Amino acid sequence: MLAIDLGVVNRKAHVVSVREALMFTAVLVVLAFAFAGFVYAAYENHWLALGIQVDRMDNTVNDGRLAALKFITGYLIELSLSADNVFVMAMIFVHLRIPAQFQHRVLFWGILGALVLRGGMIVVGVALVARYHWILYLFGAFLVYTAIKMLVSSDEAHLETDEVFIIRLLRRFFPVTGQFNEHHFTAIVDGRRMLTPLAVGLVLIDILDLVFALDSIPAAFAITADPFLVFTSNVFAILGLRSLYFALAGAIEKFRYLKTSLSAILGLIGAKMLTGDLLKDQFGPNVNLYMLGMVVAILVLGAVASIRATRREQRTKSMTDVDASTEHDRVDQRHHDDDERYGDGV
Repeated sequence: MLAIDLGVVNRKAHVVSVREALMFTAVLVVLAFAFAGFVYAAYENHWLALGIQVDRMDNTVNDGRLAALKFITGYLIELSLSADNVFVMAMIFVHLRIPAQFQHRVLFWGILGALVLRGGMIVVGVALVARYHWILYLFGAFLVYTAIKMLVSSDEAHLETDEVFIIRLLRRFFPVTGQFNEHHFTAIVDGRRMLTPLAVGLVLIDILDLVFALDSIPAAFAITADPFLVFTSNVFAILGLRSLYFALAGAIEKFRYLKTSLSAILGLIGAKMLTGDLLKDQFGPNVNLYMLGMVVAILVLGAVASIRATRREQRTKSMTDVDASTEHDRVDQRHHDDDERYGDGV
């Protein structure tokens, strides 16, 4: 998909339209659910030795149905948490003044780097969970703390501080220029090869994605500790992040309850990790199905509430504009009447 994206669909640098981004996002979503069918067959028939090991999250062996359900749940959770990355990417591009036609290339290589970095984190996480099961409770407490922090604080200023720190650190080790060299990451300036703002943006995106992964990867472990399911759900979510950015970058501010929804999802996942054994006793093997339903419900409620709040604000603004226009007409009419009376008197 990355090869098709860069080598076929976007061979030439251009501004990605919202329609193009939505179409690519739809294709990736369809592929993700099609891959869930492959997951079902692979675990049911034990292809590649899948579905044999015990899942350390719930101490069960994943059959085809359970593995597919865990993959879809993990994918939707990772995709929803990736929506917050859109805001960060927009801040980076605005700060570095990267032209719209070059943003796609930065995101492409940034996502490729994020796959490698997250893969390493997942390998470490799986090893820790396999050896120290109690670390799941630590992950759960961390997610609950993150949810509360996300709900009560604004991280915009914090992100700007991180950007400045990373850029200063990068300048200390590499020569950096403010000039662009079309879509290239380096340029020859005064006989020296220097990093362009595209390279700086690439480094920022990968490092800040690694920071965000500290939340999203423990969230995936709340569903499953199977490394294949954790990594593939992350892969499909990150693959959709580029097109998700171009589809939502212009409208992200309209989703005013996005952070509320994401904090609710993180809190729900953290609570599941802390009370996993109790929930399994109460709901049995269908606990992941209930989790999937609750995640979808939170996202839908957040989107509906955001849309209704935006429409209500627009109606209020329209009524205010109408009232102001009516008052202006009344003042003009009074002035006209006064002019007529003054003229009659003369």
